[in-house]
Amino acid sequence: MKRTATGSRQERSIIRWSMFLAGFLVVLDQISKIVIVQQIPEHHVIPLIRGFFNLTYVNNPGAAWGILAGKGWLLLMISIVVFIVIVFFMKALTEGWTERYIAIFMIISGIIGNSIDRVWRHQVVDFLDFYVSFSGKDYHFPAFNVADSAITVGITIFIISSMFRPQEKKLPSIVFQK
Repeated sequence: MKRTATGSRQERSIIRWSMFLAGFLVVLDQISKIVIVQQIPEHHVIPLIRGFFNLTYVNNPGAAWGILAGKGWLLLMISIVVFIVIVFFMKALTEGWTERYIAIFMIISGIIGNSIDRVWRHQVVDFLDFYVSFSGKDYHFPAFNVADSAITVGITIFIISSMFRPQEKKLPSIVFQK
């Protein structure tokens, strides 16, 4: 696959489709959270795949794994700064590769989805609860949501693309002389 030329019709089309995907993911994230909040009491567990996956409504006042719990406005400000930086450096980050546009807009959708929660609920709604039952004990991965998934998948796509695509710009080598 070739790089997309900056300002081309193809690039505009990729950006439109990536924006549509981001919008869809934000809507899916918010609808899923509304349904969870309205239908499942907090901390109630609904097993979907025994020994592996539950729906569990949990409010997270922090970031991943409860980091910075109670610092919602700080997390919101960090999210806004990251959003602005991503948008400002969009061209440099994508380097014209289609999958990077998709990845960036997935990350943006996750930032927006969780930021909506921080503004309106003052905490993030999580509900996807994966775990493993082993020797009578349950080992849970922290609960997460659609926005968290979009961020994780977007970052993964971006990293894989960065590993396998040629770099457009090399950093200049610095030569020190005495």
